[in-house]
Amino acid sequence: MNSENPDLLPITEQENLKTTNLSSSPVREIIRLMNDEDALVASAISLVLPDVERAIEGIVARIRSGGRLFYIGTGTSGRLGVLDAAECPPTFGVSPDLVQAVIAGGYEACYRAVEASEDDADAGGKDLQARGFTNQDVLVGIAASGRTPYTVGAVNHARRCGAFTIAITCVPQSPITEAAEVNIVPVVGPEVVAGSTRLKAGTAQKLVLNMLSTATMGRPSTRRSTAASWT
Repeated sequence: MNSENPDLLPITEQENLKTTNLSSSPVREIIRLMNDEDALVASAISLVLPDVERAIEGIVARIRSGGRLFYIGTGTSGRLGVLDAAECPPTFGVSPDLVQAVIAGGYEACYRAVEASEDDADAGGKDLQARGFTNQDVLVGIAASGRTPYTVGAVNHARRCGAFTIAITCVPQSPITEAAEVNIVPVVGPEVVAGSTRLKAGTAQKLVLNMLSTATMGRPSTRRSTAASWT
């Protein structure tokens, strides 16, 4: 059990009182509880759709002016960014350079936990610089808890550069929301397994990323297309 004061933990890492006996529950009860909790995600996102719209409008404006869309994160959040970026070329017929993902620890972190630079507030900015990130671009920082130093530092770096910055988190008033211009914060509550943000928080982040990329690529003049139509 986490020894930290539970009142100080982000809501994503607090204990879920509905699932305290999960390990001793029958399988049918476990999956019912998980399904009930997952059903809360879409409702949480519905409350932040105006923020999603603002983010998309900003992304579209930058891409039309020659900018690119970058996702950055660590762990599950970083992998979700990699997944969405990787799906854009085959789905929308765009160049792989248009939507890029940066994950702490590099490619290996996509399939294996890497004790890398998650706690280094300067590393994210350096990784962006290595990609040639400029003030024309957009950065989406993805952090379920909203406090990962690598991701928060990257968003701060991007904003100082003059880039358009967006945060996707499940914790309101967290460090990343102070760093970004537009904050998308679906509050999904504590996880079925305390702190396992690959669950509801991960689902919320994936749904938001689906909206960002799909609606952006659906706007006129945003796709530097290598294909005549969407696949």
